[in-house]
Amino acid sequence: MSKKLLYIIFSVLTLGGWGNPEPVNIYAEPRALPDRAVYHNTEDGEAYKLSDFPEEFVIANFWSRHCMPCLRELDDLNEFSKKVGENGIKVVIISPASEWKGIEDQQKFLERYHGQDLDFYVDKKGDLSADLGIFTSPNTVLVNKGKEIGRIRGAADWDNDDVIEYIYKIKAQQNKKEN
Repeated sequence: MSKKLLYIIFSVLTLGGWGNPEPVNIYAEPRALPDRAVYHNTEDGEAYKLSDFPEEFVIANFWSRHCMPCLRELDDLNEFSKKVGENGIKVVIISPASEWKGIEDQQKFLERYHGQDLDFYVDKKGDLSADLGIFTSPNTVLVNKGKEIGRIRGAADWDNDDVIEYIYKIKAQQNKKEN
């Protein structure tokens, strides 16, 4: 089998099913987000809530350093973030604070897996993850104008042009709904 054919098959499986039967769930109506903070870089970092970015479409990726699918998608997520960052889409990654010894540990780890440009937050005690019902990684919460509009379960091929176009389409549809 040629490399090109394998790539096409992989891309279709990754985009169309993302490894799950129904990986993308867009809600009929936006939902309020839990009133829980995550902390920028470390437990002592500045506190933010996912609703603190009301003018942006937020891709909040909940991940773990012990999750192989999470690690595989970091490079793609990093490139995705660079491509969409100036178009009103903010990418944040959130992991349990207990996995890190400090900011240097985080930085070295993200560099190793090519996620060094991602906006990194920690969930101190897992409260935000628990309130959202997220108990597996990776799990991505889609936030538009301070409200949860959907989720993506499992890893995604974030740097794929079709995935990027799909995210732009979701953003446009949500903004059109609100007008």
